[in-house]
Amino acid sequence: MTQQITLYHNPRCSKSRQTLALLEAHDVKPTIRLYLEQPPSAAELREVLRLLDMPARALLRRGESVYQELGLDNPALSEAELIEHMVRHPILIERPIALTDSEARIGRPPENVLDLVS
Repeated sequence: MTQQITLYHNPRCSKSRQTLALLEAHDVKPTIRLYLEQPPSAAELREVLRLLDMPARALLRRGESVYQELGLDNPALSEAELIEHMVRHPILIERPIALTDSEARIGRPPENVLDLVS
């Protein structure tokens, strides 16, 4: 049986929509978290990063204007500072992210999430 999957989803993002459609095509009905409306807490983001096995900087969307405005390219910023910026500005979080209790995948490309459904 497939584990429950939560999808950090932005319906305005084509990759997010494609990832949701791909999961549904594999008979998976993920729990949708509209993370722009319900931003993750710092603790939740730390857990997502742990499951993704990546540092906070790797989860940042560098093309967002707020990234430049906040000077997030500064290498002196700590993990905690970067996480706090993502909590305050969830648009900075790369999307979509599919999560189970024990694994996570970024849906770029959308097929990255398929190993969570087997």
